[in-house]
Amino acid sequence: MPEGDTVYQTARRLDALSGQVLTASDFRIPSLATSDLSGRTVLETISRGKHLLIRFEDGMTLHSHLKMEGAWDVQAVGGKRRRPEHEIRAILRTEKTEAIGYSVLLDLVPTPGESSVVGHLGPDLLGPDWDAEEAVRRLRRLPHIPVGEALLDQRNLAGIGNIYRAEACFVAGFDPHTPVADVDNLPRLVAIAQRMLEIHKDRHSRVTTGDKRPGRRMWVYGRRGPCLRCGTPIRTGELGPEGQERTVWWCPSCQPAR
Repeated sequence: MPEGDTVYQTARRLDALSGQVLTASDFRIPSLATSDLSGRTVLETISRGKHLLIRFEDGMTLHSHLKMEGAWDVQAVGGKRRRPEHEIRAILRTEKTEAIGYSVLLDLVPTPGESSVVGHLGPDLLGPDWDAEEAVRRLRRLPHIPVGEALLDQRNLAGIGNIYRAEACFVAGFDPHTPVADVDNLPRLVAIAQRMLEIHKDRHSRVTTGDKRPGRRMWVYGRRGPCLRCGTPIRTGELGPEGQERTVWWCPSCQPAR
């Protein structure tokens, strides 16, 4: 699933529509099949964790979520499509530019009612509402939950995905299975995660180790070999609520069980 930095970059690309009037809109999902946004001026696009909000001057907002495989492309009108036609869920077209949403979830809501689709989210790690103390407070509400699971719960803090969950836990030195109550420096872990997303929000590749060589860009995420720091074999497992488990990586030496 795209993480907060990817969604942030998508919002910046969609800003190419800002200030322009839509000449056409095409929604290819049943719930919006009869909706027509043509004639409306796009005000702005903002990211909220893993969600996107495209706001229009008439007080409406198009909300989208990228799910696991979704993406928005922004290109000149008539440009070559980068993905198959059957994956298109929306096309927003202006005189010169069009935005194409592939495999995205979509809702059309009144702008004052955006909380109906994003109000459940915790502080956004890349947003103006970022509040580290509030994020820590929310994480501590369920002290028995593994910290690696709590970090992925967007109700606690919005924007962390599987990559930054794994990398932040490694840098902070915590086994992701550690209960939140046993993480003795939770503010530091949260600060590391926020810093990682902040660093990468304007980059097209992720490098958490400082080493850009292939196979050495991530400390533990996706690794099958030895730990880059200590040489201990990286472990993998499944972590998360039943039915929502995600693969997790950690070094048992650098991230000892507590």
